[in-house]
Amino acid sequence: MTDLRHPFTAHQPDGRNASATEVLGKSGRSDPGTILEIPARQGRAVRVSKGQHLRVINTHGSQVGDFWAFSEADPGEHLSMEHMRPDLRKLTPQPGDAMVTNRRRAILTLLEDTSPGVHDTLIASCDIHRYHKLGHQGYHDNCTDNLRMALSAIGILLPEIPCPLNLWMNTPPRESGDILWLPPVSRPGDQVTFRAEMDLIAVISACPMDLLPINGEDSIIRSLSVSILA
Repeated sequence: MTDLRHPFTAHQPDGRNASATEVLGKSGRSDPGTILEIPARQGRAVRVSKGQHLRVINTHGSQVGDFWAFSEADPGEHLSMEHMRPDLRKLTPQPGDAMVTNRRRAILTLLEDTSPGVHDTLIASCDIHRYHKLGHQGYHDNCTDNLRMALSAIGILLPEIPCPLNLWMNTPPRESGDILWLPPVSRPGDQVTFRAEMDLIAVISACPMDLLPINGEDSIIRSLSVSILA
């Protein structure tokens, strides 16, 4: 495990799981139409060419997926929640919305969402420090490390850790300023489909949070599925 007293390094995970070695297809490139699994508690990277469609499937219905997208030409350009929200003038994207990078260029368009459309764009990906603050002792799988390892597995060192699009995460802000931590309202088989507006690398993490009910009342972590459509 990384010594947490050391200076922060964006690409250096604090622990390890199979996200560091297992990849989807050849170096993250899969055949169109193939449905691939994102194992519970882990993350995977997938390369998507401009014009291709990327589908993420909530196989079991209750699983949150942390989602990122990076320009293949320059991973320093990435899908940015803080740039997307003012661009869309809303908290979460809806079908037809273009989603922009930290350089305010479209990287993805949300084409379809068969779920009720409840997602989160405010909450940072979980990390070892989050679990420690919640009382967990020792290492705990987390989305930040899943992101780092999934990119490293295809030869990319992460330059920074952006805030993810938290697919199906039900954490609504209230007028009081409070944020609630609620189970997803998604259903088995619900899916979101994006069109790539540039060659990109997407990373999906089947969030391992089991100390709050964001992955269902039972807090059991489950797999997700992903597919590239030509």
